[in-house]
Amino acid sequence: MTGPASDAGPLLGALDVSAYRIPTDAPEADGTFAWDSTTLVLVRVSAEGHTGMGWTYGPPACGELVKGALEPALEGIGVLDIPAAAEAMARAVRNVGRPGVAAYAISAVDNALWDLKARLLGLPLHRLLGAVRDRVDVYGSGGFTTYDADQLRAQLEGWAVEQRIPRVKIKIGEDRGRNTRRDLERIGQARAAIGGDTELFVDANGAYTAKQALRVFGAAADQDVTWFEEPVSSDHLEGLREVRDAITADVAAGEYGTGIFYFERMCAAEAVDCLQVDVTRCGGISQWQRASAIAAAHGLEVSGHCAPHMSVAVAAATPNFRHLEWFHDHVRIEGMLFEGTLDPAGGTITPDSGRPGNGLELREADARPYRI
Repeated sequence: MTGPASDAGPLLGALDVSAYRIPTDAPEADGTFAWDSTTLVLVRVSAEGHTGMGWTYGPPACGELVKGALEPALEGIGVLDIPAAAEAMARAVRNVGRPGVAAYAISAVDNALWDLKARLLGLPLHRLLGAVRDRVDVYGSGGFTTYDADQLRAQLEGWAVEQRIPRVKIKIGEDRGRNTRRDLERIGQARAAIGGDTELFVDANGAYTAKQALRVFGAAADQDVTWFEEPVSSDHLEGLREVRDAITADVAAGEYGTGIFYFERMCAAEAVDCLQVDVTRCGGISQWQRASAIAAAHGLEVSGHCAPHMSVAVAAATPNFRHLEWFHDHVRIEGMLFEGTLDPAGGTITPDSGRPGNGLELREADARPYRI
């Protein structure tokens, strides 16, 4: 229940938290991890008959942090004063440790607050933030190492041929980089599936050493790979720089960033050609905007990592934005749980200007079977 009105409007009150675990539709893995389900932690905050909604993809412990640490820290803050809320949440997790789960929890709350503010003002979220584009470029993302050739081809053709998305990404680095022969086979299979006019991206999820990444890229030279994501661990800035300096494809990393100093170190090290930011991990929309400004100061663009429907509004409002990951798992989950999801046909998604906030509504009946 929200508190009495202040100069900034009603005060923040209780946060409603729920978590949903959705099984994958097939076994999935990348170069360094395998999974059979994905958990979405949803935060809702209400004021004056409106409800804002934000989420993160993380463990249920995110919800415990929201209720135990973040909700008390927001007491007495006006619902419109999002910078004050962001600062209060950052202070509240000092001893918990902000990187990781705490930042994911903060992201869910921050995103919900921005959604609520837009709904209270009767504005689509991208208009509240100040849009610089009407459409947001996306790339199809999946191509898991667990897929056989038929599964891989079907998924890639679905994006490149049926939906006309002009850029797609597959996972490589299988078995922590121990199966480069199959990595190269799958890169060739991907190129054959999408033809020569679609951009091909690869993501090793930090599975390789720097020299190994260079050998793989060289061996795949005839497949015209234009984006090499996390060829080495994103924590190994020197290795990223070594790969970046040696190849023609853009090197990208940053999806695990949870604070501005992380992004500054990565940019200052000249480790990437494009900085990745995840709005459900970095601290929400508030921190996305700051990370994007850091990238801009280094002459870099940013790319949105996963969670496309949580990211589209701030992507539309970011001048130095390149593209957004249309990630198979999250697209599927968001389509299952929410009303108002978007169509990527032609390689772009368009924020809904006819609905306030992020334009989404939870389908309670559809979500209920997955609630944990």
